[in-house]
Amino acid sequence: MVESERVTIRLPEERVHSLQALVDQGRFSTISDAIRAAIDKFVEGEFTPEYIEKVTVEMPKGNVVNLKHLVQDGDSVSVDDAIRNAVREYIRKRLSKATEELER
Repeated sequence: MVESERVTIRLPEERVHSLQALVDQGRFSTISDAIRAAIDKFVEGEFTPEYIEKVTVEMPKGNVVNLKHLVQDGDSVSVDDAIRNAVREYIRKRLSKATEELER
């Protein structure tokens, strides 16, 4: 088991209720798990290499479900990977089109 250290924090009551709602929805086993996931995500974002810019994308649940199907079908290794590939392809097409227009 990974060594861990106990850290005590104080949260507003409404935040605790929100965390408990995530547990009740089955998204996390415990409030501690939800807090650990949030901290992991925060720390990961803070220590991203300088040449990478992290972007948060909000999209309809239906689109996320479709992306998860792509992952299950083996088209991408993760939802993040599918989004990165889509953005790269979009940028490639836009740059190609802009270059063509400049050459005219």
